[in-house]
Amino acid sequence: MTEEEICRFKAACEKIIGKNRERSGIGTLAEKTVHAVLKNYYAPDEDTHEIYVENCVADIYTGVDIIEIQTRSFDRMRTKLDRFLPLYPVTIVYPIPYKKKLFWIDEETGEISAGRMSPLTGTPYHAFPELYKIKMYLKDPNLRIRLTFLHMEEYKLLNGWSKDKKKGSSRFDRIPVSVEKEVEFCCPQDYLQLIPYELQEPFTVASFAKAVHIRRELAQTVVHILHYLDVIEQTGKRGRAYLYTVKE
Repeated sequence: MTEEEICRFKAACEKIIGKNRERSGIGTLAEKTVHAVLKNYYAPDEDTHEIYVENCVADIYTGVDIIEIQTRSFDRMRTKLDRFLPLYPVTIVYPIPYKKKLFWIDEETGEISAGRMSPLTGTPYHAFPELYKIKMYLKDPNLRIRLTFLHMEEYKLLNGWSKDKKKGSSRFDRIPVSVEKEVEFCCPQDYLQLIPYELQEPFTVASFAKAVHIRRELAQTVVHILHYLDVIEQTGKRGRAYLYTVKE
């Protein structure tokens, strides 16, 4: 990130999180905290926020293009995309926790545990279950996908069904701390960056999963979308597994 981007992100955090904590402490905005911070980061001018366009409310409308911050449930975007894409360039921003510090909140006492770093690191592949929900729009030249990787603090309630109350617990809030990086897909060819050079061709879903260190089920979704975008093609079978190569 540039110095200007760092300053802009800090200003957005202070605007949303600082005032929120002064009033009521952590959690007032709940899931909307990340959404609100990113909206102010990408568009500090509030006059561009929450604008009616084609009978839908755009998160950010500059008069030239539209930016939508979507933290989950991409299927809810379909009506907006149907109305926006024929008329405007649209960027969907999807925040992904790059590194996450986890805190637990005791509902009875309000006590917050000491933070613990999650061992998981966010990757672009984690966006694909959501991208699958709008795959029919991914070839549209007016659509851009921007994955914003954030360092976050995540607060969860100790209200789960397990003995330690952690399994099945509810997320209380996510607080963005900094932006690690951004990955953008502006056209189908941009998705080729997700195929590692060392992956031998032809490859299967299983060998792809192993090469990029993700679960087979997630790899199935990624490969499906890459095939749908025509950046890879089926070239045969090995046993019951389909073989794929990068399309020339």
